Amino acid sequence: MQDTVIDFLRHGEPAGGRRYRGDGVDDPLSEHGWRQMWSTVGEFDGWDVIISSPMQRCHAFARALGEKIDRAVVVDPRFREVGMGSWEGRSPQEILDTDPEAYASFYRDPVANRPAGCEPLDAFGRRVAEAYDAVLAGYPGRHVLVVAHAGVIRAAVGYILQADPVAWYRTAIDTAGATRFRHGEFGNKLEFHNRQLIACR
Repeated sequence: MQDTVIDFLRHGEPAGGRRYRGDGVDDPLSEHGWRQMWSTVGEFDGWDVIISSPMQRCHAFARALGEKIDRAVVVDPRFREVGMGSWEGRSPQEILDTDPEAYASFYRDPVANRPAGCEPLDAFGRRVAEAYDAVLAGYPGRHVLVVAHAGVIRAAVGYILQADPVAWYRTAIDTAGATRFRHGEFGNKLEFHNRQLIACR
């Protein structure tokens, strides 16, 4: 059977600059963010279907790309970003200025030191894994694009590499960065990560 290939594309820069946007703050893409995403995609049109987070910083581009290359766009709410609770809408610098120990504790152990009201990382990982498995089951042997978020991509990498959630934030996810997984006869693998151009099948 032909391999199943799943590409993840993080959204570009949103309007409003750098700040924590989980599932509660949904700024649109900035003009620069649109350019970033088109630059990463380039002229590639090899996907069979596009799946998107429902959040506008992902879904708006997914729709535009689907129209350009004449592909169906499917929204899966399980690919929305992890909820960041009391950090929603705040910049990293603001949190560092007001509570540097909480910021440092979060990055030392993001499982045990969640911001108040934050979605538990284990629960988030389970919903991303469920969505990922649904893509595998629903599109065997196809090439799928998932337009999503940094947290979603971290969880997907962790799921495929069987990494403990405490390690997920050790992975850099650039705006408009692309990650590819391949599922074939000899198992599952991370083919590339955080690439700024999708140029190969």
